[in-house]
Amino acid sequence: MQVIRCDASFSEPILNIFNDAILNSTALYDYKPRTLENMATWFDLKTKGNFPVIGLVTDAGELMGFGTYGTFRGFAGYKYTVEHSIYVDAKFRGQGLGKRLLQEIISAAQAQDYHVLIGVVDSANSASIALHKKFGFTHAGTIRQAGFKFNRWLDVDFYQLVLPTPGIPVES
Repeated sequence: MQVIRCDASFSEPILNIFNDAILNSTALYDYKPRTLENMATWFDLKTKGNFPVIGLVTDAGELMGFGTYGTFRGFAGYKYTVEHSIYVDAKFRGQGLGKRLLQEIISAAQAQDYHVLIGVVDSANSASIALHKKFGFTHAGTIRQAGFKFNRWLDVDFYQLVLPTPGIPVES
């Protein structure tokens, strides 16, 4: 297994992982599968924001999972806070890949001088909640019935990790 930085050449495997999550889980509160055109826009936003897309690939180059982060809220005062996400291909789940990806996300965020990582997790996703807690994330709140999918209301939990970076924050 190798850690890589994914570029747009990984659009199709990332799209497949996203669409599996959309169609079969509450990891994403979307209803309709995404398209390759959506992925082009998604990668463009990641590139413009200097947000990494970190992948784990097999020795044969198959994408096993990925993690990324992006803008938490679009106001200047939130510039040190990012919201992250991690997705693992269904056939590779249960192998500790989420743990490895979260480690990489935390390291990347610190290297870019972010101060807070936010994880937005479906309240029923006990595996993701346990993973976040394992890395020191604390529960920062629950929004009840924030989403509706699969004909039911969904609660969403916010988990945060405060990082020691940046050394000297500035308002600019």
